Amino acid sequence: MTITITAFERSPDGGKGLARDTRVRWALEEMGQPYEVRFLSSAGMAAPEHLAIHPFGQIPTYEDGSLSLFETGSIVFHLAERHAGLLPTERDARARAITWMFAALNTVEPPVFELTNARVFEADKPWSEARLPLVKDRVRARLDRLSAHLGVADWLDGAFSAGDLLMVSVLLRLRMSGILDEYQDLAAYVARGEARPAYARAFAAQFAVNAPSL
Repeated sequence: MTITITAFERSPDGGKGLARDTRVRWALEEMGQPYEVRFLSSAGMAAPEHLAIHPFGQIPTYEDGSLSLFETGSIVFHLAERHAGLLPTERDARARAITWMFAALNTVEPPVFELTNARVFEADKPWSEARLPLVKDRVRARLDRLSAHLGVADWLDGAFSAGDLLMVSVLLRLRMSGILDEYQDLAAYVARGEARPAYARAFAAQFAVNAPSL
């Protein structure tokens, strides 16, 4: 059976590749796995049949035969475990790549997502102007350590892995804020991820659905 994932019928980012289905698309493209997409409206995300797959009514979800998964990290990990291309075969290198998957989602993404909320959803609050510099400093604290680890390397731990896929996806959320430009090594790291043919295919697929009509 063909893998089916879910995505926004119209993504809030307008096709910039920030919606989390892009991460799953990218993983599938890296492994050369065909897939179909079921697009959901706001009403569809709250429908009982979707909630039966994703209890929190979000996207993406993953279906392959009798298996249904939700949470991007879980889906990418499942794919990387099942198909070659995103995890090293050597035991210790594999463990380190998995660790970077967790670091991307648990250590780096929370302050990045907090910044997105502060800039987009809290900008009209009376306390927003005073709080925003604090939020940015929390992001920079993570990027300082990430930059120190990356150094002059192309990827986080040897060859490109699922850890890099998720980390690049997280860092892409910083582009509009300008903070990524403060770290030339990390900006170049993100650019290397975007230059991968698999990412280009994933981005194009998401953009084709969400690009504004001319």
